[in-house]
Amino acid sequence: MPIKALITGVTGMVGSHLTDYLLNNTDWDIYGICRWRSPIENVQHLFERANNKDRVFFLYADLNDLVSLLTVIKTVQPDYIFHLAAQSYPKTSFDAPIDTLNTNIIGTCNLLEALRVTGSSAVVHICASSEVFGKIPPELKPAEGIHEDCPFHPASPYAISKIGTDLLGRYYAEAYGMTVMTTRMFTHTGPRRGDVFHESTFAKQIAMIEEGMIPPVVKVGNLNSLRTYADVRDAVRAYYMLVTVDPIPGEYYNIGGKYTCTVGDTLYTLIGMSSKKDVIRVEEDPERLRPVDADLQVPDCCKFMNHTGWTPLIPYEKTMADLLDYWRQRVRRGEQFLTR
Repeated sequence: MPIKALITGVTGMVGSHLTDYLLNNTDWDIYGICRWRSPIENVQHLFERANNKDRVFFLYADLNDLVSLLTVIKTVQPDYIFHLAAQSYPKTSFDAPIDTLNTNIIGTCNLLEALRVTGSSAVVHICASSEVFGKIPPELKPAEGIHEDCPFHPASPYAISKIGTDLLGRYYAEAYGMTVMTTRMFTHTGPRRGDVFHESTFAKQIAMIEEGMIPPVVKVGNLNSLRTYADVRDAVRAYYMLVTVDPIPGEYYNIGGKYTCTVGDTLYTLIGMSSKKDVIRVEEDPERLRPVDADLQVPDCCKFMNHTGWTPLIPYEKTMADLLDYWRQRVRRGEQFLTR
């Protein structure tokens, strides 16, 4: 029997790249959970394989529907589970806090309960977020970066929901002997990144400017926040190593890249890659500002790196160039976009 991996949130940026990684680097069968309303453009390149039942299978389920999760777990009987599905946009969570809390906390509990009551022995990755650390005062931020045991200080309903996600993973490991591990991935990006995230909306706007679709003005929010960037393709390799390199039930890890800069630096890196760099102007848009911002997102990843041997390999400049090219390709296909 082939090894079976189940990915929640398979249609997202990370889920789709993780599927690509597992197809290229393992002989596992990949089962992806989709909601009927989930956008599917990130996995269109997998449709032929799915139609031919060639190691890729898409199944319907919803985190907020326990019965659907029980059905999937009983049907697939996965060896590995990567729980990536979430309401993952911090700014959206200010407008939809209840939906964010329900999906991310209750939804994660539903998945773990489905595993518990079916007696699953799967190795489980629960994806929390670096946002759990929130707005750390400068005087409390360790010089070497945010380590796993820094206090939580959430700066959004999304961050609060991810604290619940994080603690649920550890609880189920400790209470029920399940092999569950939790990660707090710091900023990770690349092709297929949603346009509600700062670096991706910058790249989208620049690509639209280059094709004359919008005036040469990039609208921005807070440019002063500090971020450490990883490439999504390095991130999914880390997730694979998490579940395959001596998995320790109940452990929790920070994972992130090595390149740290302000959001403004990222903006001007992307503008510098543009053929229109000499005419592009920058304009602050109040609607792009969060009520509170997690503005010191610099990780200490030594715990995970020492345990697995993982290290980020893809340079920041390539990540940003690939992200910009991703949006250029979509713009040139004639796609239309919301101005966000």
